[in-house]
Amino acid sequence: MDTGSRTALRTEDFGTLGDGTAVHRWTLERGGTRVRVLTYGGVVQSVEVPDRDGTRTGVALGLPDLASYLKYTGPYFGAVVGRYANRIGGAAFELDGRTCHLTRNEGRNHVHGGARGFDKRVWDAREIADGLELSLVSAAGEEGFPGRLEVSVAYTLDEDGALRITYRATTDAPTVVNLTNHTYWNLAGADNGSALGQRLRIAAGRITPADAESLPTGEFRPVDGTRFDFREPRPVSKEYDHNYVLDEGVAGPVAELYDEVSGRVLTVTTTEPGLQLYTADHFDGEPFGPCAGIALETQHFPDSPNRPEFPSTVLRPGEEYVSTTVYGFPAPR
Repeated sequence: MDTGSRTALRTEDFGTLGDGTAVHRWTLERGGTRVRVLTYGGVVQSVEVPDRDGTRTGVALGLPDLASYLKYTGPYFGAVVGRYANRIGGAAFELDGRTCHLTRNEGRNHVHGGARGFDKRVWDAREIADGLELSLVSAAGEEGFPGRLEVSVAYTLDEDGALRITYRATTDAPTVVNLTNHTYWNLAGADNGSALGQRLRIAAGRITPADAESLPTGEFRPVDGTRFDFREPRPVSKEYDHNYVLDEGVAGPVAELYDEVSGRVLTVTTTEPGLQLYTADHFDGEPFGPCAGIALETQHFPDSPNRPEFPSTVLRPGEEYVSTTVYGFPAPR
């Protein structure tokens, strides 16, 4: 495996939106890892890594063309999710004595940035050291959020082939921000059917349990003795869509996924306090079947703007939102 060279980078056309806006695909390659990223939605279209026999296969669920991404928007395949990942209850929150009303796009609630969140925007792109940087401006009032937000997302490959995603944002007025990437992983191969049974570890002794609307109740519930305890590796089963409160002070990855058949390993290291485990039970076979991938979304907690007991997601003028998540691919075992 070549770990000494810089990231190889190339770009190509990937189609055009109905209004004539061009979409491009960027390919990054280094250390045995090949990643393809779209300017549409900041989508991670594919991640290819080798198995224990050296065969490189895609392990991120992706779609073949732009038309498919425009059709299948609900699963947020590989996209940047924002301004606010996950849910805000009642599509409203209070900030500095003002009630901010957001787009309702899941019943009475706001989810994943609204009707036209960052996953549906075409980002500007530029080459940077070992990768690319995508950027956009979210106007004040977009989807109901206050403040003009300037956002960038850098995708780079470390020398060992790890995919590093760094989010940055600034605002001209108080607002809330919570960004993540919505890639679904299947270490057996993106077209290999169900990802259930792959072994998962999460360094989290608590979850924030949710109600029938998938909104947190405000409780911090210990995982001891429950099916939510992944502090020791065990196979992933069905029906997970839960926010894990990551243990503080963890040295190294906060999560690890392992496929015994291929030997592939995925590690997750993050600056975020939470991780949403989602097993995609509701996929209906078009384009992927139930549980075809496992989402490990690093994030601040759902509905934090309405939960003062949760870590704050408020961003003010003069501050910079910075968040980094690294998806590592250690040698297969």
